[in-house]
Formats: sequence, C-alpha cells, structure tokens
Amino acid sequence: MLKKVIIMSFVLFVLPLRAQNEQVKDSIIPLGEVLLTATRIKDNAPFAHTNVTRKALESINLAQDLPILIEQMPSVVTTSDAGAGVGYTGIRVRGSDATRVNVTLNGIPYNDAESQGTYWVDLPDFTASVEDIQLQRGVGTSTNGSGAFGASLSLKTLEPSEKGYTKTTQAFGSFNTRKHNISIGSGLHQGFYAEGRMSKIYSDGYIDRAFSDLFSFFTETGFKNKNTHIKAIVFGGKENTYQSWYGTPEAVVNGDKAGIEAFIARNYPSEAEAENLRNAGRTYNHYMYDNQVDNYRQNHYQFHVSHSFSKRITANISLNYTKGKGYYEQYKDNEKLSDYFPEDANAGAEGDVIRRKWLDNDFYAMVYSLNYKKDKLHASLGGGYNIYKGGHFGRIIWDSFPVTLPIRKEYYNNTGDKTDATIYGKASYKIHNHLSVYADVQTRNIDYKAKGLSADLSDIDVQQHYTFFNPKIGANYRFDNSNSTYLSFAVANREPNRDDLVKNTITPKPERLFDWEAGYRYRDANLYALANLYFMNYKYQLILTGALDDVGDPVRQNVAASYRAGIELQAGYKFSKVLKFDANATLSRNKINSYNHIVYDTQYDPDTWETVSYEPVLTTYHHTDISFSPNLIAAATVSYSPIEDVSLRVISKYVGKQYLDNTSDATKVIAAYGITNFNASYTLHPKGMKGIAFNLLVNNIFDKKYVSNGYTYSYYYRPVASDDKPISEVFYYPQAGTNFLLGIHLSF
Repeated sequence: MLKKVIIMSFVLFVLPLRAQNEQVKDSIIPLGEVLLTATRIKDNAPFAHTNVTRKALESINLAQDLPILIEQMPSVVTTSDAGAGVGYTGIRVRGSDATRVNVTLNGIPYNDAESQGTYWVDLPDFTASVEDIQLQRGVGTSTNGSGAFGASLSLKTLEPSEKGYTKTTQAFGSFNTRKHNISIGSGLHQGFYAEGRMSKIYSDGYIDRAFSDLFSFFTETGFKNKNTHIKAIVFGGKENTYQSWYGTPEAVVNGDKAGIEAFIARNYPSEAEAENLRNAGRTYNHYMYDNQVDNYRQNHYQFHVSHSFSKRITANISLNYTKGKGYYEQYKDNEKLSDYFPEDANAGAEGDVIRRKWLDNDFYAMVYSLNYKKDKLHASLGGGYNIYKGGHFGRIIWDSFPVTLPIRKEYYNNTGDKTDATIYGKASYKIHNHLSVYADVQTRNIDYKAKGLSADLSDIDVQQHYTFFNPKIGANYRFDNSNSTYLSFAVANREPNRDDLVKNTITPKPERLFDWEAGYRYRDANLYALANLYFMNYKYQLILTGALDDVGDPVRQNVAASYRAGIELQAGYKFSKVLKFDANATLSRNKINSYNHIVYDTQYDPDTWETVSYEPVLTTYHHTDISFSPNLIAAATVSYSPIEDVSLRVISKYVGKQYLDNTSDATKVIAAYGITNFNASYTLHPKGMKGIAFNLLVNNIFDKKYVSNGYTYSYYYRPVASDDKPISEVFYYPQAGTNFLLGIHLSF
C-alpha cells in the first residue's frame, strides 16, 4: 500500500507541472544537478560536508579502492585487509564504521540491505567513472537507504562529454599490482550519447597470498537537451580475492618469539600452521589452502529521468536493479559430520571439509524527488521504495568423511527479505540577505524477515517492523561574502542489521542519535578556514565489541547511553600560483557511560581435561572509550606546480591511538601512526592527442611499520579453583611499508 502512495504522490505532482511547462519560457537550470538535488547539500547548508572532484583524484587513482583515495577528507580513517589498498578496504568517519556511512550512487542506495556495509571490492576502479563525491559528516540531510549514523557519501557518475574521446590508463607497482582500463565516449550528437569503461586490476597484496583479481565495467547511454536528461547505466564488477580477514596475532606482528610460542601453546594449531606462525612475520596469513577465496559478482542496472519544467521546478525519478551472487570457499579440518548433517546415521564421524557459503541476492529500488526553487525558497519532496531478497546457503564440495555424501550437498539454507520505504521533505528559506533557515523531515518504514536454517544449524525466524521519524533543523548566517556561521540539530534512527537480529539471543534495540552541529566558514581568494563543533548523543548505540564472528564480521551490542563530541578544523592557503597548503584535524572524545563486558569462564579438571563449568563473568566499565575511535585525526597536503602541467604533492595522515574494545585497556590498542605519501604528475600535449599524463604515487615514503585495524577477544581457561586472569587474544592488520604505483594515462 505504501508503495502505491509514494508512486501516486509523485504522479500527482508531476502531471500539473507538465501543463505549467507549456506556459513558462524562463531559462532552465543545469540538469546535471537535478539528479542529486534532494540528497546533496549546498555550500551554505548548516551541515559539515566536503566535496572532492574527479580531477582531484586522477593522479592517485592508480589501482587502490575508493576509501583509500579519499582518506584525506576530515575525520576519515581507512584500512586494508591485504595491506596495500587493493581488495577489501574499509572506512570510518568520526569513529563510526562503514555500516554507519550511508552511500548512494546517483541517489540510489548502495549499502547492503542486510549487513548495512559497503563493499568497494565489488566495484573496483569505480572512481574512474565518478564525476564528484560529497561526504556529509554526522546525520546530514535526508537521503535514500539506511540512515546515516556517522556520515553520508554521495557519488555522482560522469557527466556526458560534449566531444568524443578515448582514454586508457596503464599502471604498475609494488606487490605485482597492475591496473588496465579503457574508456570511450561518443560525444553528444543531437542530444544522444554513449560512454563505456572496462577495468582490470590485480595485486598480490602485502599480506601473504592475499591476492586480488578484479574486473569491472561501466556503460551509459542517454539523451540530453536543455529540459530533459534520460540515461540508462549498467555497471558492475567481479572480484576474486584470497581471504585475509583473520589478521595477524600481536606476537607475530611484533616479532616476539616467546609470545608466538605462547600463542601456539594456547591455540593448538596444526604443525604446518605452527611453522607458518613462526616463519611468516608481519605478512602472516592464517589461511594456507590454495583456494581460500571470496568470489562474488555484482551488476547494477540504473535508469534515470530528470526534467526541468521551468527555472523553478525540476524533478527526477530513478529505477535500479542490482544482482549479486557469489561465495567464499573454506577448508576446515577435523570437522564432525554432526555439525553439518546431525540426522545422518554416522553423525559422529570426523573428517576434513571444503565448503562454500553462498549469497544470492536481488535489490530493487525506486527513488524520486520534486524540487522547487524561487527567489528565497528552495524545497524538495522526495523518497524511495526498496526491496531486497537475499538467499544464504552452504554446500560441501569435498570431504574426507568415512561416508559418501552427494557432491555439493547443501547443509543450510535461509532467506532474508527487507522492504524500506522513505518519504522526506526539505526546504531552505532566505529570511533576508544574511540569514537563511533549513528544515527537513523524513519518515522510514522498514520490514525485515529472515527464515530458515543458519550455518550453525540453528533455526532462524525473524520478523521485525520499524517506523522512524527523523527531523532536522538549522540556520546559516552570512556576515559578508567571506564569513558565515551555522547551527543545526538532527535526529536519526536506525534499525539493527541482520547479524544483530539473527546472532543475538536478545533482540537488539534500534538506535537513536541526536546530532548537534555548529560551525564557522571563511573563504576569500587565497584562504579558506572552517571549524565545526559536533555533539552526537546516542541512545542504544550498537557499538563494536572488538570481536569478530565466524565469517569475519564485527560483533555489536547495544549500550544505553554514549556520545561522540569533537571539533573539526579545515584550512587551506594559496601562497602563490604554484604553491598551496591544505590541512584538516579532528579532536574528539568518544565515550560510553556504562559498558557491560562479558568474558566466558571455562574451568576444567586438570587430570582429565574435561570441562567442569562454563559461566559468563561480567565487568562493568564507566565512562569508557568507544572502540576504534581515535581522539585525534589529522591530514595535510602541500601542492607545488613549478611549471604548467607539472604537479608535486606531499600527502600526510596522522591517526591517534584507538582501543580495540570498550574497556580502555592499554594492552588492547592500535598504536597511533603517521604516514607520508608522495604524488607527482606530468602531462604532455603531443600533436594528435589530448594528452599523456605520467602519474607516480609513493606510499609510506618513510617506511613506517604500522597497523590500521584489528580485533580482540578475551576468555578464561583455567583449572578448577584457579584464580588465573583472563587471556586476551589480539590480532592486527599490518599495512605495507614503502610501496609505489606508476601509471600512464593516454587521452585521444
């Protein structure tokens, strides 16, 4: 019913406006902005945001994933499982992980409907097809898809080129990394155009065996005139990556031989794995099976119509279908048949197994907006309706059980279905030349159902409905052409994800965020400076416990009260035509009022080694730090162009200490680190070509040994009546030392 209401509301607005178009002959606003008017904000909006253009990323876009390319943005921290920025990468904003960062591609939600995460490995080299990016920090403006609890990342794909072109990039670098792409465009011919790109990226990775073999494509065809822009876009990618999410034990990272032996004694690895631990060093990878891979394909089909009815009224409607299917393959030794087929007559049998865990999902989306602009008033009405259908199943493709199993025998199967309906309205009004006010209201209705048998053979039966109301208000005061200040307040609500609902015995609560933002902006011909104060007050925030589940996903739990508060500073100064400096810094406090940390106590009989008891031990921590939330994040870039077509940049990033869990335990931290990269670009303009650009990126030029992510878990394992302290296992994700990428970009 709600779907019909949304569609009808759009039609009722559009029909009378079509008639109006026949009477109004005013000039038409640029259609390139219509598509994202409802989900993006202008420079004078009362929210913290940063824009980056394709041109700013061209010289460093040599193979690495999009999160790595935008890590200079304020409050951003990134990481790479394979250690070199290719493959599985992650992003955090203000300490909030990727599940809290709302991502849209041309206004279409990209976050996975169930996990709420974003997997850029499924869209390798997507940056090559992006026109510009906007990062809104905090709640920001209403958008499509899951609510933003840390930030919103809006990507707009390339505007059609007026003239035909052919471009290609060839890049090579450390760890056998290479990138090959080619792009072609027809140019505009009586309003019609077509464009396309294909890319191939490969890297061995810094971590042992952590290779990435990636393919992607992007095609667009459409029609454009001064009133209407119609385009159909098909893009996608296929990734085959060797798993490296297990991480590296702390003792291995530190080269602590005694610690390695203690880890071996506690964890009873096989002889081969014990030797792997002793010999691998920082590039250690737990997995040794040749085909321990993640293999997934994802294709997107988008259709967009934008129309300008007059200089005052514009509208757009977009349709999307995304198909994803793939698996990850695992070798498991010493398994019990009962863990797969407990009903089998030989359930007590043991053997080795190679299994595949599959995802097969379909995502349908419709989003729309109607935009009005006249004199002092700018307003938008928008919304969307999304349907997700996900299949999860597992198959055994080989085993050594002493019984015969049919090949590819399925041992679990479950489904997840989700619908998400959103309606929002927003408006800004200029009260006088200096003061403008902003209001934004959004409602979301979410239904999620999951049913079937899970991978651990437990029954899944989830049915949840959520209705959220998310208001936002703000004001911007402009003192003069250079100085302005703003204040905003926003409320956001967010549903738990699939793992929260399926893997917890107690149903988690939805989260609520009250976000206060206040800022000051200054800009003139050579200098810009921005300061933004924020206070994000959470109720029932789902925080990361620091542990991972059996497939490498973070474990989360509700905390009743918590907050993130800080100041974000940005500044840039153009010393001359050839020298420019940009910097940003975030200083913050990220606290939980009261946190219950549970460690399970296993007591055993020292004579028989049989378990006597297994009980939870609860410790409460007050005013403790939120995991993975550094108190200081800073970045700086010095750009120097001694002559035309030559650009040299020194790029630095600093990330303060991060706790791996929520106990503020100094033994479970990611140490602060600072790295510096160097980027150089030189462009030639030979006759018969548009240009030849040579790009060099040297990462971590001072060869800093650092880790950017990790996880931890604690447990007791002690003889009866012993007072032994709990054991904490700590794992890190080491990042590469000095490494380089060199590319050549040809344009015709």
